Amino acid sequence: MRIGVVFPQTEIGPDAGAVRAYGQRVEELGFAHLLAYDHVVGADPAVHQGWAGPYDIRSTFHEPLVTFGFLAALTSLELVTGILILPQRQTVVVAKQAAEVDLLTGGRFRLGIGLGWNAVEYDTLGEDFSTRGRRVGEQVELLRLLWTEESVTFHGEQHTVVGAGLAPMPVQRPIPVWFGAASPPAFRRTGRLADGWFPLFPPGPKLDEARAAVDAAALDAGREPAAIGMEGRVNWGDNGLDQLLDHAERWRAAGATHLTVNTMNAGLGAVDGHLAVLADVAAALGL
Repeated sequence: MRIGVVFPQTEIGPDAGAVRAYGQRVEELGFAHLLAYDHVVGADPAVHQGWAGPYDIRSTFHEPLVTFGFLAALTSLELVTGILILPQRQTVVVAKQAAEVDLLTGGRFRLGIGLGWNAVEYDTLGEDFSTRGRRVGEQVELLRLLWTEESVTFHGEQHTVVGAGLAPMPVQRPIPVWFGAASPPAFRRTGRLADGWFPLFPPGPKLDEARAAVDAAALDAGREPAAIGMEGRVNWGDNGLDQLLDHAERWRAAGATHLTVNTMNAGLGAVDGHLAVLADVAAALGL
């Protein structure tokens, strides 16, 4: 089980030096990858009355793919979006950006994608929130064509490409695409299309039910379920190392291929607080 960290988007602040220090130190500690969340804009609760989302206009989010270009020059970590909200972005632009990150990292990149929950963000970017689930499958199909074929001609419901292609191409052809999944339609998409997935609940009956749905969809699509990776997540909290280690072992027993350690929302403050906790976690995990 490969163990990485969740980049503390909402707490690391705008200083490039903090981003550099975080990336370099987590690599020194022995973590294998860095995963970043994605939001382009936040909603203003003063305008959107009754706003109940976990993030708003004051929540800081470094743009993941640009940040990865910066980190690629500083570390040898695998870099992972977890997740990039694909249907609110132009597919061909994402293909180009992802190919560049893959080149700059030497093939150490996974594109985690999902649908998102923030209709305000979709509206601001000029995309239809209500059709996001129907569009994402075609987007993934086109991404993989652009990453593997020099000249692409594609006629879909939402995309038309005629004799066009990316240069330079990525190292990985295609780049692995992982899905965030928390609903039956998402489980079915994962089984049909994903190289791996990020469950949004811990090991237990709900995860077992979701994995059964993913595996069934994979078999229906002629795929091998065991080839689909799974990344769990453990959170640093009030109960400290004992609880985190217990949750990590539960993910290992559940068959997770990857695990990330999240230190946000634990009152750790700026970058030094996060790194101090991660040093203890790395030692306890034997990294």
